[in-house]
Amino acid sequence: MAGKIETQLTSLGLTLPSAAAPAANYVPFVKSGNLLFLAGQLPMKDGAVACVGLVGGAVSPEEAYEAAKLCGLNLIAQAKAALGDLDRVRRVVKLTGFVACATPFSDQPKVINGASDLMVAVFGEAGRHARAAVGSSALPRGAAVEVDAIFEVD
Repeated sequence: MAGKIETQLTSLGLTLPSAAAPAANYVPFVKSGNLLFLAGQLPMKDGAVACVGLVGGAVSPEEAYEAAKLCGLNLIAQAKAALGDLDRVRRVVKLTGFVACATPFSDQPKVINGASDLMVAVFGEAGRHARAAVGSSALPRGAAVEVDAIFEVD
């Protein structure tokens, strides 16, 4: 039987992807006390990076917003892999978003809103979080966006 959070995902028309395996020498999540640290997630879809390039160049801010949303969905998939039950998430504590940018793009916060808006849509008030949104000259695999997270869990 689906829990409250998975029911909410379904009502939003979202399907959780399979949690991605690590691409290097790290683990996808670490639980320490009541905090779940989730490794950075790229906008992966069907095993490939769905949004490649520099935002403000070949990638529009709107495309990057959707890529950040996909990163957020992949973070939620990792949380499910870590916890087994998304109803164990008590709060989204913090997101850190990285945006591969063409010079002089400076709307990183608007891009990372894709992940932030998703967290609030899925977790409600518990999805409101602290955040950093920073620009980068490049990201792994040419991705336009990467987002990591810290969740409070029970």
